[in-house]
Amino acid sequence: MTIFVKNHVENRKKGSIGEEIATNHLIKRGFTVSKRNYRKPWGELDIIAVKDNTVHFFEVKSITVTSFMLTNSHTPEENVHAFKLKQIRKMVRTYFSENRIHSEVQFQFHVLCVYMNTTRRLARVRWLRNIIL
Repeated sequence: MTIFVKNHVENRKKGSIGEEIATNHLIKRGFTVSKRNYRKPWGELDIIAVKDNTVHFFEVKSITVTSFMLTNSHTPEENVHAFKLKQIRKMVRTYFSENRIHSEVQFQFHVLCVYMNTTRRLARVRWLRNIIL
């Protein structure tokens, strides 16, 4: 029990740091972040941003690494599986409905993979753009 709680807290902290890095990454690229951690009982959208009259939904996946060399080991986007995509589709519909956004407004869904080297206090963001929901 203690190990699970400790790992959960560490994962949540890692996720929060990764989301902060991702948010700054988007702001530097001209996005206006309108919402972070939009939650409902059936899911969450990590970042909602707007740029060029398009609403962008971002799922942020963060991992700690000792090197930024990509290998065949675990990649963050592997955690964006079919069930997660189903939740995200439902969350996008909910967000549009709650905010009375017309269904013809352009939107895109992206995954931001944040690789964090906590020893060196460096991070790298890999952006998987416009994933089909």
